[in-house]
Amino acid sequence: MYKAGSFFVECLCPTTRIRRNPRRIEFFQGTLDSTSEITDARIFDTTLRDGEQTPRTSFSYEDKREIAALLDEMGTHVIEAGFPVNSDAEFEAVRDIVDTSTTTICGLARVVEEDVEAALDSGVDMVHVFVSTSDVQLEDSMHATRQDAAERAVESVERVKEAGVECMFSPMDATRTDEAFLLDIVEQTVDAGADWINIPDTTGVATPTRFQKMVGKVVEVADAGGARVDVHTHDDFGLAAANALSGYEAGASQAQVSVNGIGERAGNAAYEEVVMALESLYNVDTGIDTTAITELSRTVEEKSDVPVPGNKPVVGSNAFSHESGIHAAGVIENSDTFEPGVMTPEMVGAERELVLGKHTGTHSVRERLIEAGFDPTDEEVTEVTRRVKDFGAEAQRVTMSELEKFAREVGVDRNREGEVRA
Repeated sequence: MYKAGSFFVECLCPTTRIRRNPRRIEFFQGTLDSTSEITDARIFDTTLRDGEQTPRTSFSYEDKREIAALLDEMGTHVIEAGFPVNSDAEFEAVRDIVDTSTTTICGLARVVEEDVEAALDSGVDMVHVFVSTSDVQLEDSMHATRQDAAERAVESVERVKEAGVECMFSPMDATRTDEAFLLDIVEQTVDAGADWINIPDTTGVATPTRFQKMVGKVVEVADAGGARVDVHTHDDFGLAAANALSGYEAGASQAQVSVNGIGERAGNAAYEEVVMALESLYNVDTGIDTTAITELSRTVEEKSDVPVPGNKPVVGSNAFSHESGIHAAGVIENSDTFEPGVMTPEMVGAERELVLGKHTGTHSVRERLIEAGFDPTDEEVTEVTRRVKDFGAEAQRVTMSELEKFAREVGVDRNREGEVRA
């Protein structure tokens, strides 16, 4: 039943994936110099399932295949390809992704027989079953009791395991669930054979410290039954990535993420943020080819029609851009001065940019003039910089065309060789 790349095969014979991204393993000494809180971390991507639940977003059959292929090629540990029972088209897309992928493919299912059978029929390596466990969702959404939820959860887990497929169980709205009932249903589903327990912060109300304590308790119960813990965090208060990382610190082996953080309401923990925090801040080798992160982000941005903000961490257009004179001067000398150092643009397949505008200094202007093939004197650089600042104060952004026009007006010569200098 399991194909190469699934959890079972991965444990017995791990693949020797060739890393293509340069890694920085030195963390700058200072007040935050500890890198030992997390030793191992897996990535479960839900872009094609929860990510597609972004309001006004819908992936086509081909969109799903293209995104899944990128995630697979990068070495993502699990790809949640969709909700097979949702429609015939969804079922076929999931089945096709299973047939063309080498990593573990997961399908979502409610604790309903029809859902579970559809997921199993699609051929996925893992079935992710879920049921609401918070009283507000049980009473006003499911119209069921705690006992109903527990019984249906156990039955669904048992059916998945009977079919010989890896099973993940999620107590939906775990962070608003009575703790005693949460731990009880976790214990019951682990006893029923669940391989993974996912702890979802469905409405994004967790805080890092509280979530860490909660996940730690679940880890103890899951460990006792031989299951592993996964976390799923939402970004309603901008804490999704922080909560995912606190889940790892509490002993979770895996976190569910989506590319660009897309998903229900304010979205999920962002793939790029969690992966790069693990790699760069915790010094964890995730096995993921991070040099493809920018390409992945741009692809999902296009297919989802959800624009990536310029100030988006890791993949935003400003993530490695500098305009301030002090910052640009420092970066020209040594990029570590005003960038994290442990994360470079090369590590995520991006490029550094020196932006020209009202805050630009002479170092940046000189650098850009030389790149354009000019040979400016100090006085000429000063005059061109003045014009850049004045223009930038009015128009905000100075293009290379404007810079070259200023250089010609000032009378800056081209370099002696008549070629652009490296």
